Amino acid sequence: MSSRERILAAIRSAVSGVPAVEISRGGGWARPEGDLPGLFAERVRDYRAIVHVVPEADVPATISKALETRRARRLVVPGGLPGAWLPDAEWVRDDPPLGVADLDGVDGVISGCAVAIAETGTIVLDGGRGQGRRALTLLPDYHLCVVTEDQVVPSVSEAVATLDPRRPLTWISGPSATSDIELNRVEGVHGPRTLEVVIATRAS
Repeated sequence: MSSRERILAAIRSAVSGVPAVEISRGGGWARPEGDLPGLFAERVRDYRAIVHVVPEADVPATISKALETRRARRLVVPGGLPGAWLPDAEWVRDDPPLGVADLDGVDGVISGCAVAIAETGTIVLDGGRGQGRRALTLLPDYHLCVVTEDQVVPSVSEAVATLDPRRPLTWISGPSATSDIELNRVEGVHGPRTLEVVIATRAS
């Protein structure tokens, strides 16, 4: 008898005669409803991200002000990002693909997203239009991401249902951070040190 078979036999012996217990699969998790962009903004702020909730028409001005505040002039722009979002700056295109040194040398990157999750404050990128390849949003120290209201879904399960698992998915919950070293929080280890999110809401 193998070790696996001995362990399973011991488990069967231990639970022999024990009445079956019905296990609830509901989890008791309430599905978020109501102001999803507002809830998403609240959760993203909990991760120490900089968050702006503005009407769609104010997105360009908000981006311009954010870059001015950071004194960011050279930013990577993935293909397909709406030109109307881009204020006066030096936009660096990833065509041909930029090398590591090039990405490390820019002031940041601006992108869109595939979907955003209200209950967790998570942004998901899938390399689609306006997002670019994964390295673009992992190597620069600053990431400004624009999320539109119709991209915000209530829950993780609903986000997963909209995503293609064959695509390169990047899940972002705030700036990159770790507490692996003596439990001290260190930001910027696995990705951007600063995450700024512009949430574009529809006109009421």
